[in-house]
This record gives sequence, structure tokens and C-alpha cells, in this order.
Amino acid sequence: MLSGLIPQIYFDYLRGGPPDRLVPVFHHNQMDLRGLAALSSRILSLFSDAENLGQDGLELFGVSRVCEKRGENTRARKLYEKSIASVLPSETDRAARRSLARLAKREGDFNLACDLWEGALGNSRHGYEAYEQLAIYYEHNARNPEQARQVVRRAIDELRRANQIGDIATSAYREIKARFDHRMARLERKAAQTQLEAFDA
Repeated sequence: MLSGLIPQIYFDYLRGGPPDRLVPVFHHNQMDLRGLAALSSRILSLFSDAENLGQDGLELFGVSRVCEKRGENTRARKLYEKSIASVLPSETDRAARRSLARLAKREGDFNLACDLWEGALGNSRHGYEAYEQLAIYYEHNARNPEQARQVVRRAIDELRRANQIGDIATSAYREIKARFDHRMARLERKAAQTQLEAFDA
């Protein structure tokens, strides 16, 4: 590769070597600068109007993330949705859905958030996070602790299956199970308290 030879070519020239060996170096740098200018132009165009100019799902996902970091949540949501509607690699698709669910939750759109969490359930970090988010929603927002308990039970069952077949690392299993066990214990205390209050009434 020419780029690896450039320092040596330059130092050879300084020591009295022929200047004609520098011509490919200048050509190489000229191509780099042209490429950088084209890339910069594309990035600026996308940031100004990704909704109309963005055709590639990965580009849309990238702009979505920047918009979210800037606090442009409405625009970020639209672009996450558009990126998901295009063809994304599976890992990027999961990340886009997770980010969209987070924004939907922040804005109180629990219908969308719950749909995204339901679609993400499974034996993965994102899957267990989705179980947890659903349990939080049912406990605190929907005020349905029994539904929250069912979600936590499903998560614990999923974890046990994954652990039995060796499909999850022992450290991850212990960490995630401890979180769900803690949540289940709290939900069961709440249920017992509710039953006691109903009995006293």
C-alpha cells in the first residue's frame, strides 16, 4: 500500500532522492481529499434532509442516533422508524428497535414501546431488557402487578431454559436472574399486602 511507503519516499527525497517518486504521493493525497469532500457533502446533506435523501437504512440509523443525542427526539423517532422499515442487518435492526422503544417510553407512547418490547423478548441481553421494561410498564404505568409478575415468570423460565442447555454464560445468568428474583420478590410482597388489605376491608 502506498500510504505505508509515503514517509520513506518523503525522507528519501529529503536526502536527495528523485522528486518524481513524490508524484504518486500527491495523486494519492488528492484522491483522499476528494473522497473526504464527497463524504462531507453527503453527511451534511443527510443531516439537513435525511427524511427525503436517506435511502440506505444504515445511513438513516446513523442520523437517528445523532438526532437522539442532540435531543431531537421527534426527528430521531421518525428516522428510526424509517430505518427499521428498510433492510437493516439483524444486530442494527435490534439496536434501532431498542432505541425507538426507549424514545417511545420517554414520550409516553406505551403502545409502541410495548409492541417493540414484545417483539424483542428472548434469550439475549436485549431480550431480557425487554422483559424487564415490560414488567416495569405493567407494574408502574398500567398498575397491573399480576401482569408484571407473569412477565417476570416468563423471563425466569426463559433464563432457566437457556441455563439448562448452556445457552447463556454463568455470570450473565446469575446477574440477570438476581434482578428478576428481586423484582419478583417485591411484586409478591405487593400482592400479599393487597390481599391483606382486601381481607381487612
